[in-house]
Amino acid sequence: MLRPLIGASCLLLHFTAAAAEPAVTAVAEPPGPATAWCELFNGRDLDGWDGDPRMWSVRDDVIHGETTPEVKAVGNTFLIRKDLALRDFELKLSFRCSATNNSGIQYRSRHITEGKVPNAWVVRGYQHELRNESRLPNVAGFIYDEGGKRGRICLVGEKAEWVDGAKKVTGHLIDAEAYARLFRLDDWNDVRIVAEGPRLRHFMNGTLTLDFTDAPDLGSREGALALQLHAGAPMWVEFRDIAVRELAAADAP
Repeated sequence: MLRPLIGASCLLLHFTAAAAEPAVTAVAEPPGPATAWCELFNGRDLDGWDGDPRMWSVRDDVIHGETTPEVKAVGNTFLIRKDLALRDFELKLSFRCSATNNSGIQYRSRHITEGKVPNAWVVRGYQHELRNESRLPNVAGFIYDEGGKRGRICLVGEKAEWVDGAKKVTGHLIDAEAYARLFRLDDWNDVRIVAEGPRLRHFMNGTLTLDFTDAPDLGSREGALALQLHAGAPMWVEFRDIAVRELAAADAP
């Protein structure tokens, strides 16, 4: 379930269309009954978020995360939305990032605070990969098992399910040429994530690019939302227009 945000108000958002029509038309049906949109970023500061203050800030009304040769990420580190547990939901945001490293959106994830962790903001679970690349398969949108053992669980372009310990691809949604036309290199791109029960769908700039159904005993059904800065090469990533709404539970009568 989408639990109340402490100290935040939920407002109905109005999203403007992209400047150019996407090269491919979205093919997925809309989600079921939902609550009003709830803003998760106020455009001024990081109220409601928790991350390494050396790396995360607000610049020009957007969330800005950056590592440098002097300020390095010791292990992957995250900006975690506080007091929020996502279950069945629809999330929208826009991002842009450098091409020197990758980022990600964690959802239905766990904040790891015990054991040997490299920093205070370690998160594990489903990750919507973010990259400034347009050539499949190393593009924004695939599902990565952050901190887990399954690696790239489902790739962009795949309709798939996890059956008997392995991924089974049942269809194809977008090819390399279409994705290259769809993605805006060095610019803002719009992400939409729809999670209903074990079914996870990722959209890029209004187009369905991934449709995955996880095994009931493996997939997380509830957890945190977080934004990633990747360890390694210096990088930056920015986010804006972050909003979420709760969907009716997929397994409800």
